[in-house]
Amino acid sequence: MRNKCKHKQKGFTLIELLVVIAIIGILATIVLVSLNTAREKARDARRQADVRQIMLAAEMYYDSNNAYPQAADYAAVSFGSFLINKPNDPLNTGSYIYAWADNTGNGQNYVICALLEENNQYFYGRESGSGEAVACPTL
Repeated sequence: MRNKCKHKQKGFTLIELLVVIAIIGILATIVLVSLNTAREKARDARRQADVRQIMLAAEMYYDSNNAYPQAADYAAVSFGSFLINKPNDPLNTGSYIYAWADNTGNGQNYVICALLEENNQYFYGRESGSGEAVACPTL
């Protein structure tokens, strides 16, 4: 009888191992989803900082030239020495949307927009301030 008690096997059953692997998989999935959300928020924060940086350069340009920079698109806009390396979208999906107002070309208004990932809205900056909108505001 003593031999039967000592003959007890050590280790885990297949079911126990499968349960542990499933729990680890669920926890890893939760961590990855949280990490992706944090990455989205970080890219959105960079977009907002970029728009504010462009706004600052536009205001400094205006102080020197009595007009905001004008061009057909963001890639062609020149802020002079106030913004030499223009920031682009963190995902490299293109540049920000930049527009100037009036058709007379006197450069008294502008708007710069960046599409945010988290809420699919635009963060915009213009001569009167910044905010969020469903679409990039027109001038």
